[in-house]
Parts: sequence; structure tokens; C-alpha cells
Amino acid sequence: MHSYSLLARHEVAQKDTWDLTPLFHNEEAWEEAFQELVGDYKFITSFRGKLGSSVEKLFKVLQCEEKLQRSIEPLHQYASLRLTEDSSNPASLERDAKLQSLLTQVAEASCFIAPEIQAIEDGLFENYLENPILEPWKIGLLRLRRLKPYTLNDREERLMALSAPAIEGHQETFSQLTNVDMIFGTLCDEEGKAEPLTQSSFSSFLERPDRTLRQKAFEQFYAEFSAHRYTLASSLANSIKGDVFHAKARNYPSALEASLFEDNVPVTVYDNLISSVRSQRDLLYRYYQLRRRVFGLSDLHIYDTYAPLVPNIHSKVSFEEATEKVLASLHPLGSEYISVLQRGLSQERWCDRYENKGKRSGAFSAGTYDSPPYILMNYQEDVFSDIYTLAHEAGHSMHTWFSRRAQNFQNYHYPIFLAEVASTFNEILLTEHLLATTEDRKMRAYIINRQIDDLRSTLFRQTMFAEFEKTTHAAQEAGEALTLDFFRKTYRSLLQDYFGPGVILEEVLDLECLRIPHFYSAFYVYKYATGIAAAVTLATEVLKTGNANRYLDFLKSGNSHFPIETLRLAGVEMNSPDPVKITLQLFQSRLEELEDLLIKDSQP
Repeated sequence: MHSYSLLARHEVAQKDTWDLTPLFHNEEAWEEAFQELVGDYKFITSFRGKLGSSVEKLFKVLQCEEKLQRSIEPLHQYASLRLTEDSSNPASLERDAKLQSLLTQVAEASCFIAPEIQAIEDGLFENYLENPILEPWKIGLLRLRRLKPYTLNDREERLMALSAPAIEGHQETFSQLTNVDMIFGTLCDEEGKAEPLTQSSFSSFLERPDRTLRQKAFEQFYAEFSAHRYTLASSLANSIKGDVFHAKARNYPSALEASLFEDNVPVTVYDNLISSVRSQRDLLYRYYQLRRRVFGLSDLHIYDTYAPLVPNIHSKVSFEEATEKVLASLHPLGSEYISVLQRGLSQERWCDRYENKGKRSGAFSAGTYDSPPYILMNYQEDVFSDIYTLAHEAGHSMHTWFSRRAQNFQNYHYPIFLAEVASTFNEILLTEHLLATTEDRKMRAYIINRQIDDLRSTLFRQTMFAEFEKTTHAAQEAGEALTLDFFRKTYRSLLQDYFGPGVILEEVLDLECLRIPHFYSAFYVYKYATGIAAAVTLATEVLKTGNANRYLDFLKSGNSHFPIETLRLAGVEMNSPDPVKITLQLFQSRLEELEDLLIKDSQP
């Protein structure tokens, strides 16, 4: 029997890691910048009580705040990225912890700014906005005034700033438990080689053709979560309580409305998403029955719902090959987009490519105004979906790149609602490219299956998650007890609704709700679903017309408009159910084609 173990961070080849020197040349440079911030941030308190006295005072405090934020961004980025490289590294843990402590002090020192701006008399505030010196901050100031009903007084804002690390600390607890402390063991693959079961490799095992291996991976993975189920349930419950506390403290009607208000997204968009997707669950049930039929199974288990329907397709793709495929698919977006991304993924080392011991699971893109965007991957060559993950995160990174070039610092940071549009747009173009470059019916079926699974996981699954978040937060607001039993029953009900009667749901699957990291950033997941609906609409238009100008303008828009308005300018009306309907129609058409390819080809 062969054995395999993850590399330690120091054993990873440099070319496979991100280059953080544009942030700080070394840890000593980070420490110098940290100490500079320690010495500088208290200066902002000299403006306390003076913001309403003159437009010049307001201008100066805004300048000071911008300087602080531009100092904080690279400090936070470097500390965060170093910690994700290895969550057990003591130096990285210490660096991140002391930065978080300092940021709490900075927030405490500057907490007077919002209340004082809110307190400026309306007529005087309007006069201030007419002064050209405030032009760079005008959009932000108008948005801040919109928050006036939910902004507390100086003393209360100070308490909110001081309480944040303690109230929001459950996310760190969850991360440390699931990424460091929990050990999932190893599994022997089809060739007898021992492979580690991790949060990153779990998806790889579920895509294996060997059903026994899939089942064992599923059971072994969830056995570890079951062993920690009470701790995880307590952590999630307290995270939800923290969300409700913040909403109540600021006088929002609910935690959901508090989350949506800043982006000016109507609750109807959230609710319409759920109702529209629920109305088409039969399409999902139909897909699961196709799986059962193609696999020749008498019953379909949850661990059968991820393996490719088309067997014997070579899906071992190196990172370099994946990069080439992604770049080729994005040619409709023009030469500038392609050349910048190509340099970023190769020469400039934006991407940290592979899993190592202690590295954070999953993938993300993170950028600042004064440095390149960075991509975290845990790329697995035998997981075809990781090519899509690369395209997805590249979409985020290029969104950041275009936005920071087109907008000033105050307006470059686009909201998450829009971020998920750019990332999913890239995935759609990748699928179209792959389909256009193959004539093999088997490969075509494989790619269509991949897109159906992507739509399933992004539209249907994330909507199910959105329902879970809405239900659990409403339960806390109604005074119900958020126990392990409550979570399991609530999640079981949703699983039954979204998988239907044709899929056997193991009892341990109830614990899935305890392992979703996004539940610690409540009311985020629905943006994946709305994002793919907007992305399908935009991609359809770009591919139809060959004109990407409106889409590139969308990437450049940053936070210069509320997200619903930004999408409207790009040609998508999110207040309408049409984008979700268009996406569901795509799911249906792909499903019909897949049925034709697989069922017809299987007939004698």
C-alpha cells in the first residue's frame, strides 16, 4: 500500500504560491507599517465634536480616515493571506490577532465620525455636498446619511465597535475547529493508495466512479462532524444570535432586512428568488431520476449525486492546462482582459495553487486598492470543477482590477452582490468555450453535466441555504431555542424539499448545515443565486452580440451605484423574476439535451 501526506507549507514550491511582496517585502516591513499605524491612528480623535462646524473640518477628517483605511488594507490583506497559508502557524496567528486588536482600537477611535455626520442639519449637509472638495466622498456621504435611522450615538457606536471581536469570534472558532483540529483520516483509492480525506479532497472523493469509495468517504467525513456536532451547533447558534443582536441594537426590523439595507436590495428580491426556484423543483427531481437511471441504481443516495454521469472521461488537468482553458474561454472580453489575467496567473503569481497542511479549505479572491488581487485555490487535478473554480476566482480578481483602475479609493470596493455576477459570468463563458471546441458526444455530455451541476449547486443549493438562513434567524428573533435538534430538523425539512422523494437522505446529512462556512456571514449565499441569474443574462447578451462594452463598464463601476441600479445599467432588471426564469430555462434546456445524449446513446 502506498501512502501520501500533505506537504508542509515550507515544502511547497515557490512558483505554486502567491507573491505577497507587492504588499510587504517581508514580515519586518509589515511590522514597521503596523507600528506606524499604531502611532498614527489616534490623530483622528482630534476631530471629535468638530465635523459639523465647517466643510473644511469634514474634508480633513475624511482625508484622515482615507489615509487610515489605505494603511489598514495592505496590513489586513497580508496578515489574512499569511494565516490562510497555514492556520496553525504561530507567527501568523499572532500577527492576525494583534492586528484585529488594533483594528478594534481604530474602530473605537473613529466611531464618532458616522454619528457626527448624521447629526449635521439637513440644509447644512446639502450645502456641504455642493463644495467640490467633497466630490470624491459624495457617494459615500449620501449612503451614510441613508443609514441615519440605524446609526447610534457616539457612546453606543463605541460599545458596538468594542463588542465586535467578541460577538463575531465564532467564525474564527469554526475555522480553527474545522481546518486545524478536525482530522478526517485517510482512504484507500481504487489502486490501493492511501489518500488523506480533507475538506478540500472530500469533493474529489464524491466524484470518483467507485460507489463504495464514495460511500466510505461520505460516512468517514461526516463521522468527524458528528463527533463535534454539539460544539459546531453552539458556534452557529451564537453566530446567529450575534447577527440578531446587531440588527436589534441598530433598530432594524430584522437581521435579514439589516443585511439587505446597505445594498438597497428589497426583501422581495430575496423572497422572489426562493419562490421562483421552489416553483421549479420538479426539474431538479427529474435530474436526480436521470442520475439514478444512468447509473442503473435501484435507489439514489446523496453520495451518488456528484459523480460524473459520463464515465471514462479524462479529467486530470494540470493547473497550467486549466489556466490555458480559462484564458481561451474569456476572449470575448478583449485583449486587455486576457493579457492582464495571463500575467497575473503566471509571471506575477496572483494565485496560491495547491493544498498544503493547515491551509484554509476552499477558494477565494481578495484584493486591495494598491496591490494585485490574490487568489487562494486548493487545486485538485482530478476535480474537473476546479477549472471552473479558477475561472470563478479569476472573475473576482479581474473585477477588482478593473474597478480599482476606474474608481477612486472611496468607490472601488464593489459590493458582494455584484461580485458574484462577475465570477459566475466567467464560468458560463468557460462552458460555452468547452462545448464549442468539442465534437465528441461523450465529452459534450460530460460538459453539459458539469454545467447542470453548477446550476444546481449555485442556483438551487444556494437558494436552499438562503432559506435556512432566513428560517434560523427568524426563529432566533421569535425567541426559539437554536439547539442541535432544531438545526437538524430545520435542515432535514429543506433537504427533503430540494432533493425530493427520489433521493435517500442519510440521517447524518442533517449535520451538513454545521459545516457551511458562509453561514457565519449570514445572508451572503443568496447572492450566489442572484449572481448566476444576472450572469446568465449578461453572458447570453455578450455571446449573442459579440459586444462586451456594457459588461466591461459593469466591471469598472465599483460601488458607484447601488447594485440593482448597476445591473440595470448593464441590461439586467433584478426586481423582475426574468433573470431567474432565464436561468431556470437554461437548466431545463441543458437537462433535455443531456437526457437526449445519455438515453439515446444507451439504447441499442
